[in-house]
Amino acid sequence: MTPTRRLFLEQMARVTAGAAVVPLTALGGAEAAINRQPPRRGGDPARHYAMLIDLRRCIGCQACTVSCHIENAAPMGNFRTFVSQTQVEDAETGALAQLMLPRLCNHCEEPPCIPVCPVQATWKREDGIVVVDSDRCVGCAYCVQACPYDARFINERTQTADKCTFCAHRLEAGLLPACVESCVGGARIIGDLADPESLIARMIEEHGDALMVLQPEMNTRPNVFYLGLDARFDARPATTPALRQVRDRTGQEMGVEHARH
Repeated sequence: MTPTRRLFLEQMARVTAGAAVVPLTALGGAEAAINRQPPRRGGDPARHYAMLIDLRRCIGCQACTVSCHIENAAPMGNFRTFVSQTQVEDAETGALAQLMLPRLCNHCEEPPCIPVCPVQATWKREDGIVVVDSDRCVGCAYCVQACPYDARFINERTQTADKCTFCAHRLEAGLLPACVESCVGGARIIGDLADPESLIARMIEEHGDALMVLQPEMNTRPNVFYLGLDARFDARPATTPALRQVRDRTGQEMGVEHARH
């Protein structure tokens, strides 16, 4: 346990039953950082990563969910990305349709998760990717609550905040993020907005006003764009937890995993 986390937990233990909040000024070495934006650092300042999701190509196969889960070794029941599947009914004809909506961290230009972190464990890299320093994070979950996209969770193994990083470790190695590489329909496109010749920059130029972001009223300026999203669903549809049996190659049950559909 790091000194920062130990100090934070000691302060939490001193809170009485009638106290409403922990005074952040009492964190000492873990300088209070609420409403402060740490400077961008790390990553290539010449790049600006973003993702475009073409919903016309998404079939809801969850290959992205599975590949991300394996690549990033997320705990059972937690996902850095997943595909919400919502059944909708046409009000006039009664016809049913499935809405597929891949979800992940939006790597916002104005990320609300950063200023609420009391120890500046979350910051935005020079290339636009929002990351978490798990050695510094104290697991307070303020950032989890602040994210309007439900893109963060507390990793039960590390007891720190966890989320999508656009697979920054793969990008730095010249590889695609796991979710992009595994997408069977080619629905996920990642690229550099600073390069006008990149595929994502050309698609944004081509489709213009047809592109949408989730919850635009939050003014977070997301770097995840959707093509083919019905305006009625720019807010996150409700998802219901489900149980899915997890079995090995022989069919032996290994456990039960929570999924979203």
